[in-house]
Amino acid sequence: MLKGGARLGQPVILASAPDAGIYAGPGWWSALVAAAREAVPDTCFATLLDCGDRAGAALAAIRARVEQVVFTGRADVARRLAEIAAQHGVRLLAERPTAALDLDDAFFASETESERRCADFLASWSRFRRGDSG
Repeated sequence: MLKGGARLGQPVILASAPDAGIYAGPGWWSALVAAAREAVPDTCFATLLDCGDRAGAALAAIRARVEQVVFTGRADVARRLAEIAAQHGVRLLAERPTAALDLDDAFFASETESERRCADFLASWSRFRRGDSG
């Protein structure tokens, strides 16, 4: 996805699996993001770590300065976490955005096939955003 975004000049949002902030944590996510930025330095992408309804996981991600954190727990806790996130320059989302392209079913696909699917998606998305019909 990142190579396709770089090739087409399209920004990408790299989102973790649901609840990944709970079972994998912000250290793993930060290392993955750093590796992605190093592997594809010419792409523009934002990142999103899903911490589900666990306030502790969200707080750990905020303290680690993960770019964007999803917290789906109680609204009063979300408000407090949003205040803390703002102090750390982190964006807190109260719900997980719908995936535009989910590559879960392509986990075992070749790199070439995965890149082709991503490039096709980004090209069609780019035309959609410009209002082109084909």
